[in-house]
Amino acid sequence: MSLTVLVDYDSGNLHSAEKAFQRMALEGDAGEVLVTSRPEDVARADRIVLPGDGAFPACRKALGAYGGLFEAIDEAVTQKGRPFLGICVGMQMLASWGREYEDTAGFDWIGGEVVRIAPSDPSLKVPHMGWNDLVIDQPHPVLDGLKTGDHAYFVHSYHFLVENPAHLLAHADYAGPITAIVGRDTMVGTQFHPEKSQGLGLRLISNFLKWKP
Repeated sequence: MSLTVLVDYDSGNLHSAEKAFQRMALEGDAGEVLVTSRPEDVARADRIVLPGDGAFPACRKALGAYGGLFEAIDEAVTQKGRPFLGICVGMQMLASWGREYEDTAGFDWIGGEVVRIAPSDPSLKVPHMGWNDLVIDQPHPVLDGLKTGDHAYFVHSYHFLVENPAHLLAHADYAGPITAIVGRDTMVGTQFHPEKSQGLGLRLISNFLKWKP
């Protein structure tokens, strides 16, 4: 039976994400969904999901505080090619650097840096919070059935500037482009919360659970 692991490293409430992934796994006969912080569970997973809420440095430090957990994720994804989905700050971790509060090294799986949102319209508030339209930039199996104009739910003050435009799968507009989805190889990340994005989010989760890169 296929196993999808949601990594729990005390970086946000995983209840809604767990429910959404379990629902779509059941509907799609996609196996078991397990919330865990055990490296041995990550090592045997067929798919890995890394959520994250809060500040980049705190999340990166929290992940490193679980002995062997990051190493298990890194080996599974970069060496074994397991499909990986990062959500919110979990997506930002893919970057080379985070610039929130202090310069913090990310996973450096996708070149680029996480910087503060700077909308050209000063009346727009940061954080960027609420529903916004996606603009699809690159086709991808995880985006099957999603289209430009579909709505996703965002809550963030920083976003991921990718070095290679080919790694930008989708963006949103907030008086300037906001990175929404990144990806390369077996890795995908969403700045928005798919588990809170209703039909769009559930479709993306379902696609990820079926994805065989």
